[in-house]
Amino acid sequence: MIDSSGHTTIPVYQKMLSPRLTRSVSVDLRYSSPTIVRACSSRLASDLAGGCAVYKLVRTSRLYEQIVQQIEESIVKGDLKAGDQLPAERELAQRFGVSRTAVREAVKALREKGLVEAYSGRGTFVTDGTTQAVRQSLDLMVKIGQPEGSTHLAEVRAILEPEIAALAAVRIQEAELATMREAVVVMDRAGQDPQAFIEADLDFHLALAEGANNPLILSLLDSIVGLLREQRLRIFRVPGGPERGQVHHKRILEAVEHHDAEKARETMRAHLCQVRDDGQAQPAKRLPGTRHN
Repeated sequence: MIDSSGHTTIPVYQKMLSPRLTRSVSVDLRYSSPTIVRACSSRLASDLAGGCAVYKLVRTSRLYEQIVQQIEESIVKGDLKAGDQLPAERELAQRFGVSRTAVREAVKALREKGLVEAYSGRGTFVTDGTTQAVRQSLDLMVKIGQPEGSTHLAEVRAILEPEIAALAAVRIQEAELATMREAVVVMDRAGQDPQAFIEADLDFHLALAEGANNPLILSLLDSIVGLLREQRLRIFRVPGGPERGQVHHKRILEAVEHHDAEKARETMRAHLCQVRDDGQAQPAKRLPGTRHN
């Protein structure tokens, strides 16, 4: 069923079974896992054995975790797909047979797992949790591995980004080129505003990844955005770091605009060498009474 926003709304047909339930009811597969149930009455056992689907009971403790588990299983199985909209909180509570508090806690847990995203005024939608899961894992690995984490990140970028630039030089479309040009302009105007510069820098590199026209590449680069943001913040504080980066950005953009794959590869390698060197430099110390914007 398609809603007014163009997303697929997933209907829920069944209240969650409680230990006191003594009659059989139809159950939506997407919200109940097909495990053997311990029936609370002989009639329920008979109905289930007579051809009704068999599902597990929801216990009174930690209800929200059981809701999370079943929705997560539905996503893993493909019954719920990225872009599908979950029913409203009140409706989920009614159809699961639990309190709205339990549903709210379940949705919060699903958001923390990166499996759903809530949009004000629109509802809660299933997301592609792969990138989020990879991002969380990589963030943790680098944090645990400090100070080697920065070196590991530099090596990964050296492997990925020169080839991304070369592919983008061949495949990029005007929309991605326009984003790269705009990002360069924003970085030129950013001055001492680290947030504006860093976000534009990320936009530049992500547009390049989009230009490679390979969704796996984009997911890989997107998975390390958080790490890249931290790296860029450090470089922004190195005297001359942003200016040196801009020189390389403009060279990369020029190579891609001319659809010169080898030149794009070379300019990206040079840029990553600059990033590595500036990343190892000492950031400038703040002077008393001054602050970064």
